[in-house]
Amino acid sequence: MGALQVFNLQEKVIGKQGAGATCPYCGGPVLAWDFDSHLLFCFIPITRHKTKTKFYCTICSTRLVPSTNA
Repeated sequence: MGALQVFNLQEKVIGKQGAGATCPYCGGPVLAWDFDSHLLFCFIPITRHKTKTKFYCTICSTRLVPSTNA
């Protein structure tokens, strides 16, 4: 049984750098990964390239979401 995938989000790693923080779960160092992403509709790009930053722990591989304290 197959399904036709109409929308596709492609992400490519641009760079990695230390975030200067520690993981709240295991205390390991955190890396900031920079991604270039764009959305495709049937192999036709429908959005511009966006740069996203995601944070991951290097020891437990948990994706971390930065909190905003206002």
